[in-house]
Amino acid sequence: MLPTNSSGFLEIAIIAHDGKKADLINFLIKNTDVLHHEKIKLIGTGTTGGKAEAAGFKTQRMLSGPLGGDAQIAGRVAEGITQMVFFFKDPLSSHPHEADINMLIRVCDVHNVPLATNEATAQLLLDAIALQL
Repeated sequence: MLPTNSSGFLEIAIIAHDGKKADLINFLIKNTDVLHHEKIKLIGTGTTGGKAEAAGFKTQRMLSGPLGGDAQIAGRVAEGITQMVFFFKDPLSSHPHEADINMLIRVCDVHNVPLATNEATAQLLLDAIALQL
């Protein structure tokens, strides 16, 4: 059964470090059919959400990650509003808001929410969702 929040949507958060934003947008475009389904809602941190919107995806935008967007999404995960997180991390760069990133990962673990930090894992999750749509 497709996991949904109290509004009846599967809310997927999209986040990407600067070096991975293009990869995430290309991933979204590749999976347009699934992600444009009426039961799926996208939310994203500031810049990532803006790039997703420019690519044709309706996206509710949070703050930029370093300005608190990661924490906003973690709050939505904790409240049961967001059921899945795609966070394309750049493991080869340092990030000044690493504490927020680790907090988001921890909250996903605590609340048993699937978290993909790379395209291969995100694709497996979307393939599983597509079977249920």
